[in-house]
Amino acid sequence: MIARLMTGAAALAVTAGMAAADYTLTVLHTNDFHARFEPISKYDSGCGEESNAEGKCFGGSARLVTALADARARSNNSILVDGGDQFQGTLFYTYYKGKLAAEMMNKLGYDGMTVGNHEFDDGPEVLRGFMDAVNFPVLMSNADFSGEELLADKLLKSTVIERGGEKIGLIGLTPQDTDELASPGPNITFTDPSEAVQGEVDKLTEMGVNKIIVLSHSGYGVDQQVAANTTGVDVIVGGHSNTLLSNTSDRAEGPYPTMVGSTAIVSAYAYGKFLGELNVTFNDAGEIVEAAGEPIIMDAAVAEDEATKARIAEAAAPLEEIRKRVVAETAEAIDGERGSCRAGECTMGNLIADAMLDRVKDQGVQIAIQNGGGIRASIDAGEVTMGEVLTVLPFQNTLSTFQVTGETIVAALENGVSQHEEGAGRFPQVAGMSYAFDASKEAGSRVSDVMVGGEPIDAGKLYSVVSNNYVRNGGDGYKMFRDAQNAYDYGPDLADVTAEYLAAQGPFKPFLDGRITIK
Repeated sequence: MIARLMTGAAALAVTAGMAAADYTLTVLHTNDFHARFEPISKYDSGCGEESNAEGKCFGGSARLVTALADARARSNNSILVDGGDQFQGTLFYTYYKGKLAAEMMNKLGYDGMTVGNHEFDDGPEVLRGFMDAVNFPVLMSNADFSGEELLADKLLKSTVIERGGEKIGLIGLTPQDTDELASPGPNITFTDPSEAVQGEVDKLTEMGVNKIIVLSHSGYGVDQQVAANTTGVDVIVGGHSNTLLSNTSDRAEGPYPTMVGSTAIVSAYAYGKFLGELNVTFNDAGEIVEAAGEPIIMDAAVAEDEATKARIAEAAAPLEEIRKRVVAETAEAIDGERGSCRAGECTMGNLIADAMLDRVKDQGVQIAIQNGGGIRASIDAGEVTMGEVLTVLPFQNTLSTFQVTGETIVAALENGVSQHEEGAGRFPQVAGMSYAFDASKEAGSRVSDVMVGGEPIDAGKLYSVVSNNYVRNGGDGYKMFRDAQNAYDYGPDLADVTAEYLAAQGPFKPFLDGRITIK
């Protein structure tokens, strides 16, 4: 059995006492799984069987099976929900799209999930195929999808499930800027999260449902806003910002749960590294009288379910040839951590941007820009496999070349640092240029000291740029690139470009050179 991490000191009692009519519910939850069906390393990248046997790995579907069985055995009433972004992140998604995610989620027994932005990476078609394959509701309240025929008859804004004779309302939330983050297509319009949630809460309340849980793929900050701006929400299960809430970890961004008024907010980091376990007690009026718990780390202490492990190994077989091919060597670990590459210059960002620029330098390209959110993992020291590179760059983005003015470049950099305090994925990693920014200033007026090739940028001059096709087509807010001159979006895959550049370096030595300055 898994030892419970919750202690008496960690428990949060909202009010004292438990009446005879009190109802207890265990909310088990995951978020931002990103196709990590196999165990992961401390870098959130692949972790081989030898390391796994040595107890160095975390997560994986086989551990979740065991952890869930134990957690359910501890509870009279439990539900399992997901905060979105099951899609994208490893070769499993590249190869199977949503099929393996659907199979594993059905096996684990989910009761509901919200749509994450990455569920739209391959358009409504792949999301619909996933929804047809799962045996639980998929939810998204803050969007008008009535004009998208692939989703209109299947996707729900909210739903009601029953557990222990009680009705529980579930509401889904998706990032309001999903049209910038993914490929939902032209037939879906995203709306304000607080208004959408309140609308569904009111409908559920009219139906007599007084226990309401929001599955929110909107980030910790938005979750707190929704909790403050709405009435009737009991629990928010978060996602999108990969936030760890905990009462025991020194890496936690807040307590587990984080209380905003009477609403309990929980989030369990990402990649299946933790299973969230929130124990909630409601009174007869549906009000929370106690909310306590702690994410359970999926480390070597959690046994892997052998049948599940065998199934994942079977699914991995077609991927092995690609994944195990050694493509390069690095002398030190290359830092691709989310907290690094969305905040400032990072060694993985330098590597990728340099690789992009090197590939097209003979075309006269001067500048490379890579969104930090497109960098999904670190690489440890030693041999580098193609599988590791694909875990860092899983999106199958292609190189895009185009021409824009210096004024547009500065506007792009301003967009890139405009949500720095939120850790947004639009943060720009660069090559061929340098810039400074001051996040204490108003968004839109943060960038300074922009240099290209050692010279101050010329607002009126036309510069040749390389980026990825996602950014060039307006992803992560880079709409100023949509009307670029001489745009070509069909270059080689960014992962291949990076792997080949890395191979050409010999043993690669990661570096920072001050190309991005934080004031």
